Amino acid sequence: MTTVSDDELIASAEAVLHPHPVGGRLFGNVASTLVTETGRLHSGVCIDTGSGTGFCAEHAAIAAMVTAREYRIARIVAVWRDEEGTLRVVPPCGRCREFIRQIDPGNLDTEVVLGPRHSRRLRELLPYQEWPSAHG
Repeated sequence: MTTVSDDELIASAEAVLHPHPVGGRLFGNVASTLVTETGRLHSGVCIDTGSGTGFCAEHAAIAAMVTAREYRIARIVAVWRDEEGTLRVVPPCGRCREFIRQIDPGNLDTEVVLGPRHSRRLRELLPYQEWPSAHG
């Protein structure tokens, strides 16, 4: 696997961060990049819709990864610019955390970048991720 630093992963996500209005909605105001266990980078942006059928930037990056027939995420990051233009690393929402887990069971060990030189394994962000047994 190719080693990608936090700064490189954040910069890769920032490179696709281009918010733009579409029909009164804002698309692409959050961007995500992930690196697979084979070292390939995949990026995506969020698509917000009024009906709630849109998806997060992490979903878009994961869809690109799955399109390339990969499923194991080594590291993932998402970024957003605040009102002052400062780039912020943002944690994945609960839906994204569960989506990462369901793509491949090994993704519980995915390193989620929460800031430069600050990350946690997905299993730490999903502290109770065991499915209940058939016996209760």
